[in-house]
Amino acid sequence: MMNYPLTLAQILEHAHRIHGDKQVTTLLPDGTLHRYNYTTLYERVKRLANAITQFGIQCGDRVATYASNTYQHLELYYAIPCIGAVLHPLNIRLSTEQLAQIVHEAEDKLIFVDSEFREPFRALQNKTACKQAIYFDPTSMDDDVPYERVLSEATPIPTWDIQDENWAMGLCYTSGTQGEPRGVLYTHRSMFLHTLAANQADVFGLTEADVVLPIVPMFHAMAWGLPYASMFAGADMVLPGTKPLCIAKLIAETGVTVAAGVPTVWAQVYSELYKRRKDIPRLRRLIVGGEAMPLSLIEAYEKELGVEICHAWGMTEMSPTGTFSKLRGAHRGLSDAEKWRIKAKQGRPIPGVELRLAAETSNGFTELPWDGETVGELQVRSPWTANRYYKVEPTAEHFTTDKWLRTGDMATIDADGYMQIVDRAKALIRSGGESISSVALEAVLLKHPCVHEVAVVGIPDEKWGERPFAAVVLAEQTNENISDILRQQLASEFPKFWIPDQFVFVDEIPKTSVGKSDKRAILRMFGPTTSG
Repeated sequence: MMNYPLTLAQILEHAHRIHGDKQVTTLLPDGTLHRYNYTTLYERVKRLANAITQFGIQCGDRVATYASNTYQHLELYYAIPCIGAVLHPLNIRLSTEQLAQIVHEAEDKLIFVDSEFREPFRALQNKTACKQAIYFDPTSMDDDVPYERVLSEATPIPTWDIQDENWAMGLCYTSGTQGEPRGVLYTHRSMFLHTLAANQADVFGLTEADVVLPIVPMFHAMAWGLPYASMFAGADMVLPGTKPLCIAKLIAETGVTVAAGVPTVWAQVYSELYKRRKDIPRLRRLIVGGEAMPLSLIEAYEKELGVEICHAWGMTEMSPTGTFSKLRGAHRGLSDAEKWRIKAKQGRPIPGVELRLAAETSNGFTELPWDGETVGELQVRSPWTANRYYKVEPTAEHFTTDKWLRTGDMATIDADGYMQIVDRAKALIRSGGESISSVALEAVLLKHPCVHEVAVVGIPDEKWGERPFAAVVLAEQTNENISDILRQQLASEFPKFWIPDQFVFVDEIPKTSVGKSDKRAILRMFGPTTSG
C-alpha cells in the first residue's frame, strides 16, 4: 500500500480541485455579506502561507489568531499548518491575564487580529512578549500591519512540504472551567482522521449539497472540526463574523442546511426561526454541543420546525468530537416522545472512539456495565485524543496507567451504546454523604414552561456539607409563588433531600467562554448567606 503523510494540505488540495466553485460567505460588521469560492480561498492561502514565512515563522513555531468566524480566519486555518507551523486560536472570551499566560506558555511568534477586537487585543499585547501583529482590516491605523496588504505583496508558495503527519498543526487550550486552561497539541494525522470520522453519515453527515453554518467559535476546539470537515465534503460555508445580530436572517438569506452551536444559542433564536419558518425550508439539522439541550427545546425544533437535533459530545482533548446522537433503524417504531428521550442523550461513540465507564478502587479502576443505570467516570481513547497536555507531564488525575483520558464526567451508557452525562465528577453536589446531580435537577426544572434557563450549584452548608441552590431565568414575569411551584415539580421525580433549599431569580445566567453556565461565577455571586 502507498504510505505517505495524512496532512491538512490534502484537504485543501481536494477542496480546490474537486469543489473549487463552492462558496464561503462571511457576515461583515456592516451587515453585508462577503462571498468568494474555494478557488479564490486556495489562491489566497498560497500567498498567505508564503507571507507568513517572510515574517520569520519556521516549522513548529506557534502562530496565534485573535479572531471570530471570518473568511480570513478560515484562510489561516490552512495557511499556518500547511507550512508546518502551529495554528493557535486564542479564546477571546478568556480574561486578559489568562490569555497573557497562554501566549507566554505557547511562545507565540506572530498574532493575527480581527480588527473588531483591536482594543482588547491592545490590553493583551501590553502583557505579552509577542509584539508582531497583523490586522484583518485593510484600513487599519498607521502603526498596524494590514492583512490584505501583506497578502497582496506576497507570491504563492510553490509547494507544501509537510514531511511527517505527526507534526503539530494546532494548539487549543481548554476553557479553564475546572481550573487553569491547559493546552492540547493536535497533529496533522489526528485532525485528518478526526475529519474522516466526523464526515461519516451517522455523524455530521455533511455532503456537497450542504450549506454549513458554524456558530460555535473557531477559537473553540477548532470550531468542532467543521472548517476541515465542510471543505473536505465540498459543502458551502457560512461564517457569522463578529456580530451575528440575527442568526435566523442569516440562515434564511444563505440557505443554511446544517448549523452548529451551543444550546444557549438555539434557545435564543428559536422564536425568530419560528417566525421565519417559511423562509428556512433548507435547514435540516442542528449539531448541538457544549452542554445538554433541554428536552422541551428538542421537541420544539423537531415538531414545530421539522429540524433534526443531533447532540454531540466531546472535549478539547478529543479534537473535539467523541459521541453523536442519532436514532438507530430499530427506533423507527417508537413514539415521538420516546425518540426525543433518546435524542436528549449525548449519543454513541463515533467510529474510532472508545468509551468506558469506570469506578476507582484501591487497585486502579474497575470497568462498569453498559446498562443505562450504572453511573461511572467516563473515560475515552481514540487516535485523535491527547495522551498528555502541552508542556505538562501526564498525571493520574487526567490519564490512567493504561492510557485512557479521564474526562471528569460522570455518565451512564445503555446497551445500545448511548451515553448520557449525569454530571461533572467535581460538580456533583455532596449532601449528607449522598450525591445529587445538578444536571438531572436542571433538566426537570427546564420542563416547566415558566423556566427559560436554570443552573443548579452546590452551596456550602454547615450541617450537610453542601445543599443544592438554583439560579433561574423566568420565561415571563408572574405573581405566582414560583419557588413553591418548582419545588412541587421536582418533588414528583426526586427525593426530598435533592430539592434545592433556595431559588433565586435572575435576568441572565453567567456564561463561560464557550457558552456553558458558569457555575463558579454563580457561586461567587450567591454565597452561603443567600436567601430566597
